[in-house]
Amino acid sequence: MDLLKVLFWSAVPIVEQRGAIPAGIIIYNLDPITVFIISLIGSLLPVPFILLLFNKIFSWMKRYKIFAGINRFIENKINKNSTKMEKYKEIGLIAFIAIPLPTTGIWTGSAVAAFLNLDTKKSLLCAAIGGIISAIVITILSLTIPSLLGY
Repeated sequence: MDLLKVLFWSAVPIVEQRGAIPAGIIIYNLDPITVFIISLIGSLLPVPFILLLFNKIFSWMKRYKIFAGINRFIENKINKNSTKMEKYKEIGLIAFIAIPLPTTGIWTGSAVAAFLNLDTKKSLLCAAIGGIISAIVITILSLTIPSLLGY
């Protein structure tokens, strides 16, 4: 049951691997390799849907005032991150996804890739590579920081 929680949380925007891996290792006390694999799978599940459907859904949402706030939020997030990605394309996408900081990650990186009309197959591969790097970093931090703090 705890593995399903890790899978679920790793697929949720904002939480993603940054929350799922530490929860799996520290809170649920699961095997770090298993958490790494399940979290990576969970975080990659939404990628094809984001790459294929983001622009269609976003265009649909723009037609309705009720979504104005979230549309502004999404546009600001994309505009803030798109310049670097336009310039560096695949390497920029990998780096953006790999850095486990707030407002970065697979969801945002995939949305920016879709918005910039980057190649879907390349973007999927970049998301996987960035996700692997991010999962490695977060897993290492989840194993070392509690030890350094004496837990």
